[in-house]
Amino acid sequence: MYKNIQKRTALKLKELVDYQDGQVVSKTLVQNDHVSMTIFSFDQGEEISTHAAGGDAMVTVLEGTGRFTVGGEVFRLNEGETLVMPKDIPHAVYGETRFKMQLTVSF
Repeated sequence: MYKNIQKRTALKLKELVDYQDGQVVSKTLVQNDHVSMTIFSFDQGEEISTHAAGGDAMVTVLEGTGRFTVGGEVFRLNEGETLVMPKDIPHAVYGETRFKMQLTVSF
């Protein structure tokens, strides 16, 4: 079930989280045994350090530019671009600029 989001309303996902100076901000929309969906905002220079997920993680950049390091390979994604980070492969996320993304993890 979706939470923290209006239903039967046209939404702009990037408007669901605001930027905060020096922080990564997240808003969870779905969390269950099968899927997790979260919207993030990153201030420029902020990051989520290297970790691995228990499922395939798909990110779509909603605004700005993010740098994603997946298994040692670097990807720079801009608004509208999507990347799938495979289950159990170490990855990290860094704000090249202020940016927002949607993360969907399928378990």
